[in-house]
Amino acid sequence: MKLPDRFLSPAEAARRLGVSPKALRLYERAGLVEPGRTAAGWRAYGPTEMARAAEVAALRALGLSLAETARVLAGDCGGLEPALAAHQAQLEAQAKDLAGAIAKVRDLRGGLARGEAPGLAELARLRRPAAAPCVAFDLPWPWGGERFELCEIEPITFIVGSLGSGKTRLARRLAEALPAAGFLGPERLEEDETALKARLAADPESQARVEAALAWLSEEGAERSAALVVLLCAVEDGGSGALVVDMVEDGLGEATQEALIAWLRRRGPGARPLFLMTRSSAVLDPSEVGPGEAIILCPANHSPPVLVTPRPGAPGFEALTMCLAPPEVRARTRGMVAWRPEAA
Repeated sequence: MKLPDRFLSPAEAARRLGVSPKALRLYERAGLVEPGRTAAGWRAYGPTEMARAAEVAALRALGLSLAETARVLAGDCGGLEPALAAHQAQLEAQAKDLAGAIAKVRDLRGGLARGEAPGLAELARLRRPAAAPCVAFDLPWPWGGERFELCEIEPITFIVGSLGSGKTRLARRLAEALPAAGFLGPERLEEDETALKARLAADPESQARVEAALAWLSEEGAERSAALVVLLCAVEDGGSGALVVDMVEDGLGEATQEALIAWLRRRGPGARPLFLMTRSSAVLDPSEVGPGEAIILCPANHSPPVLVTPRPGAPGFEALTMCLAPPEVRARTRGMVAWRPEAA
């Protein structure tokens, strides 16, 4: 990255670094970066601040927590080995997939040289591997039975919609249609610590993964709670099918929500697919959505759910942002559900 010869605004600095302005604020809040100030008091990033922020962004991209990043910047590199090992494993998995795709293209070109035209299905698989999960079903009420199809399922898919938009019914239908999928509903908030401890003690491997996740999340600013532990247990239970979570933010404070989504993003491309229903801007910040993530919007007018590109001006983007709010605003409608009167 070429360092600037002038001071940049937070928006310009974030664009240069390839992160969101929210990420820069997080770095500052954790004491990792200290931007300068203009005469009017506005934050400004010069060459020194940008160099430091670039180091932080690189370490965060490796999956280090805020505390781990601070330790590495202070000279303690003990946390780098597991982060680099995980990054290497991801790169090797990507290289394996790429090598397989290259071999397939080579075979198709060889067939063309022999006068053998490839089938359309073979060409389609160049874009989407044959093993990629795909789901299709007729939409339940409040839709009119329209067909819904979703292929190329990403490691994280957000489901968003206003109150009464049908997002819960879509989430439940996805859990029913996806092979070996699980559904984590609002009843998880009623589980107590005693039951959680008993469940974890029965599965030492899952317990180790959950405790490791809790340690990372704690360093990221999360607060341990039964709601968080139940969620981690569901994610780390070893299941191979997708996990659909109803209102992932329920029972979690803002700092915990922000830490949780950061942890979920660091799991890598081969992780268990997650469908996260949310209306919290702490969980879903469109400016931070990257590769391996997708957003499904359930429109308020009960048009069929659509995939939304997280870019201002894209179809559905404005409706998406209107469904999201900070945790303190979301708290005003906690417990409210859409009600449909029974037919006479």
